[in-house]
Amino acid sequence: MLLPSLLLLLLLLAGTRWLWGQWKLWNLHLPPLAPGFLHFLRPNLPVYLLGLTQKLGPVYRIRLGLQGKPVFSMDLDLSLGDYSVMWKAQKKLSRSALMLGMRESMEPLIEQLTQEFCERMRAQAGTPVTICKEFSLLTCSVICCLTFGDKQDSTLVHGIHNCVRDLLQAWNHWSIQILDIFPLLRFLPNPGLWKLKQFQEIRDHIVKQQLRQHKDSLVAGGQWKDMIDYMLQGLEKQRDGKDTEQLHEGHVHMLVVDLFVGGTETTATTLSWAVAFLLHHPEIQKRLQEELDLNLGPSSQLLYKNRMQLPLLMATIAEVLRLRPVVPLALPHRATKTSSISGYDIPKDMIVIPNIQGANLDETVWELPSKFWPDRFLEPGRNPRTPSFGCGARVCLGEPLARLELFVVLARLLQAFTLLPPADGTLPSLEPQPYAGINLLIPPFQVRLQPRNLAPQDQGEKSLTG
Repeated sequence: MLLPSLLLLLLLLAGTRWLWGQWKLWNLHLPPLAPGFLHFLRPNLPVYLLGLTQKLGPVYRIRLGLQGKPVFSMDLDLSLGDYSVMWKAQKKLSRSALMLGMRESMEPLIEQLTQEFCERMRAQAGTPVTICKEFSLLTCSVICCLTFGDKQDSTLVHGIHNCVRDLLQAWNHWSIQILDIFPLLRFLPNPGLWKLKQFQEIRDHIVKQQLRQHKDSLVAGGQWKDMIDYMLQGLEKQRDGKDTEQLHEGHVHMLVVDLFVGGTETTATTLSWAVAFLLHHPEIQKRLQEELDLNLGPSSQLLYKNRMQLPLLMATIAEVLRLRPVVPLALPHRATKTSSISGYDIPKDMIVIPNIQGANLDETVWELPSKFWPDRFLEPGRNPRTPSFGCGARVCLGEPLARLELFVVLARLLQAFTLLPPADGTLPSLEPQPYAGINLLIPPFQVRLQPRNLAPQDQGEKSLTG
């Protein structure tokens, strides 16, 4: 008897909310509304939403569940928190820590970790490796060193790596995704939600432990060894000021969480897509290696500031990001005031979600938009910059770090190895996993890394140095 009563109550509340919302929007010129409210359950959601543009135009409305919009307000979280004075201060602190605090050490660190990665791969030469997992460990190591210092604690790296993967798998499970469609279900027993909370507790324990250790060893006077030190010192400077609203340790905690959740699997997935495309296009791989051989000696320093000396590599990275943006739907933006888009009214508090995948595959902008064709970016001014890292106030703060990692890892990997399919010739699928929420995840695959072992005399005389 209790369950039917709860369901009836849910329907009544949903109906009342719907009628109230319709009354408020009655006199507005709104974008066309796609029928239904179960869009979120569609396989390959970004591509499905792109298809709706052919029926409804480039701007339209959808209802993601009974509430009509995603639940995305989360206290202290930079990615999903409400736009506010505190949110802007938190964003400023994280950007400063990444781009100022770690500016000098970031590139040498990535170069060192990538060289060590290549040595580990050389030890497995000829043996098929699951490259997605190897990239995931590499990118997690980068974030660990930037955030926690140069400890190179493999136990810590593997612990955080497993925690992040568990969190993402739990978050993408249907029992969690359905809460955005029927939010009141969060008050009913849900083993998937319990599991997610357990993984969050493990995550928070790791971060709190690191914050405690960093506070105990913090050195005054503007000295820092990692991002946590930098951000904790930022809190101290803020306390000496006169601001009435101040950040606290909880904000730093969530910034660290965002770095790991947003900065490990995303970059690792993009690297995996790059390898998959190059396995399908060995002619482009060969051209890339020729470019590297001409410009980069075996022991030359690889400097990102001179990246345009490797135009094909940069074009390949741009093309991978265009075809397979890891987060093809930008983070939700809430309209802070009544506005308009393409002549349609956008009322205050409406959620706007830009379709990055749609922009990257727009036939009016791109020639042969579905084709992997890096050469499209070799003609200056012909093709626009892709919005693959988001847009507006919620653009990905880790974009500079991700682009640096993509550049260094792919350059060193292709310089050291030829990418080959397993002995049976099986090529990886270029279709994203169908049910992966809003992400474009690549199905796991294996690759053989054949060492090139080019002699110094076979290399070009130029080097990509400062």
